[in-house]
Amino acid sequence: MADTAARRAGLSPLAPYAERFAAATRASGGALRLAELPFLAQVDVRLDPKGPAADAVGLALGLPLPLEPNTVAHGGEFAALWLGPDEWLVIGPAGTGTHLEARLREAVGDRHAAVVDVSAQRTTLLVGGARAAELLAHGCSLDLHPRAFGAGRCAQTTLARAQVVLVPREEHRPGFRVLVRSSFARYLAEWLLDAASEYLWNSPDSTRPEGCPR
Repeated sequence: MADTAARRAGLSPLAPYAERFAAATRASGGALRLAELPFLAQVDVRLDPKGPAADAVGLALGLPLPLEPNTVAHGGEFAALWLGPDEWLVIGPAGTGTHLEARLREAVGDRHAAVVDVSAQRTTLLVGGARAAELLAHGCSLDLHPRAFGAGRCAQTTLARAQVVLVPREEHRPGFRVLVRSSFARYLAEWLLDAASEYLWNSPDSTRPEGCPR
């Protein structure tokens, strides 16, 4: 109920954490970047990957739906994440979920498919910087080294016991996007800030900025 009220007021699930994320980012000296990427469009698509609906969705997005498990296809302002043999999560610019859903519904027409706007289910955390994989490894059992889990991959997994969808960023921009259900977002934000504390201003004569976790 609180999340719904916040969204109606135009607030993202992690709006209260913006200053703390910024303080932690500054205090890491560039080793980490924490931020929320709020209100990204997220549309769940289910269809036969070998059927005409898949081709129609690909044409509407300007990219083919990825068929290899746990991969991502990028094209323009959209990304399609493989979630299962007949399921994908299409991500688009913030605030465009309703438009994206309508666009894909029009594309599939009366073909056998399901297209649902699930933008309100999750928010997205950016965990960037050179120490991003090391930070997430504290709570995730996946091998996060770029050779094993690099750009173009995705995974449904757990982070600090919270269900997430984890997506590495581009090769030249170290870090990850972490899609987490809105109801678990604040829990995960607190965990990230606590886990990040060991990377923040470790020298004895350093002073932590106000709002930075100790």
